[in-house]
Amino acid sequence: MTNDLSTRRGGQGSPKEPSFAARLYQLASECGSDPALTFGPQTYSFDQLGRLTNRLARHFITLGVKIGDFVTIAEPNGVEFVASTIACWKIGAIPQPVSARLPAMELDAIVELADPSLVIGVEVADRAYLPQGFTPSETLDDSPLPDRVSPAWKAPTSGGSTGTPKLIVSGDPSVFSASIAGLGSLIGAVSGQTMVMPGPLYHNGPFIWTCSALLAGGHVALLPRFDALATLELIEQTKAEAVYLVPTMMQRMWKLPDEDKFSYDLSSLTRAVHLAEPCPPWLKEAWIDWIGAENLWELYGGTEGQMFTFLSGTEWLEHRGSVGRPISGEVKICDDDGNDLPPGETGEVWMRWVGRDTPTYRYIGAEAESRDGWECLGDIGSLDADGYLYLADRRKDMILVGGANIYPAEVEAAINAHPEVLSCVVIGLADSDKGNKVHAIVQASPTSTTTGSGTPHTLDETDLLRFLAERLVRYKLPQSFEWTDKPLRDDAGKVRRGALRAERSNA
Repeated sequence: MTNDLSTRRGGQGSPKEPSFAARLYQLASECGSDPALTFGPQTYSFDQLGRLTNRLARHFITLGVKIGDFVTIAEPNGVEFVASTIACWKIGAIPQPVSARLPAMELDAIVELADPSLVIGVEVADRAYLPQGFTPSETLDDSPLPDRVSPAWKAPTSGGSTGTPKLIVSGDPSVFSASIAGLGSLIGAVSGQTMVMPGPLYHNGPFIWTCSALLAGGHVALLPRFDALATLELIEQTKAEAVYLVPTMMQRMWKLPDEDKFSYDLSSLTRAVHLAEPCPPWLKEAWIDWIGAENLWELYGGTEGQMFTFLSGTEWLEHRGSVGRPISGEVKICDDDGNDLPPGETGEVWMRWVGRDTPTYRYIGAEAESRDGWECLGDIGSLDADGYLYLADRRKDMILVGGANIYPAEVEAAINAHPEVLSCVVIGLADSDKGNKVHAIVQASPTSTTTGSGTPHTLDETDLLRFLAERLVRYKLPQSFEWTDKPLRDDAGKVRRGALRAERSNA
């Protein structure tokens, strides 16, 4: 199923469609005093943000950044992250966001893939570098630069099922096309309206929401990190019409004491859009009762952008459990052998783009799972007779924790690097707060080692966590451990994760 949005998506955009840079210059000229970005006590107008990013873009040029180059942005949420992204577009470079808390080993792997001409926020050997919070000199020219188009408007990362990082490079240039504007209006990116953003900008969803709102001429009220009370307060304070959510955020806000959560005025909201992880029906119903079914929306799709679905709370009440019908691209359900399944049958979710001459993305560091023009991201689900998609689970082993995808292979590789670990298996167990938690089953060496002081020492949770903190970003660290003296894999290196999860879930 497709609609006009999907058929308008083109690889290069219409000649009449402005670049992101030209669009932002237009907004700075026509809406100069209007608020563009609020962070803490600071609010930047479109003119102020434009002048700041013009200076920053010129500084990037002095560091050797050219059209088509990747720029790795390891800034936390803040004005600097947004400014760095815009500065990339203004010189035709490609913003490549990563977590500001990445361990050195993981960052090095991403930098090796991207080969950026500049890294912002973290110093990397043999790379041009700017520190976190860098502000360009006030003496630099702050007038508009010659118009440029980035060959890809974003390049976020993903861990992948192999446990190694990959880049997901957008198939769309930095052109303010009708399809990008159309997507923006769906998610609440509207000129003159305010969007509250509590999510981390290095993730694809928050990145798209924030950029779309700014390009539409909207106002983004950005939080440094998610906080339930602070998010509600900011919605009320700014009279925001839109907010980005994931179910973990929704649950934490809903579980606030009634006297707190119901003390805030959320009547301005018309687009509260959630995505990134399954939303429990009870939580969805609670939010529908809270802000109205017509104001709560859900989006499903991958960073790759082959297909996405969208539905309102009103539709959800008529198709409970669904994530909606495709409004861009096509979807079908197949069995393990690639045969199409009829409505109501559960199988692998396959998707493809339509109405465009170029792919929606390309990988660096991975290969797509594809078959006859269709691709699978590893989800399991079904379609009903009306074309509504219902998701059952993720195929294989991926763990969703608070909306973030965590791959066991990546965590296992870090654990296995410890000299006292013989084998390990990482699984996801149910968690009332974040949906799932990372649980590690570890077979440690039965022999003792000796510390520098000569004291006998065996591996324990504290030591292992200290070791892992140097290799994994914080949200990927196991929240629980168990220890065993038995091998966890057979001679072929295989493990039955499903059985391990079931044993612990039923215990």
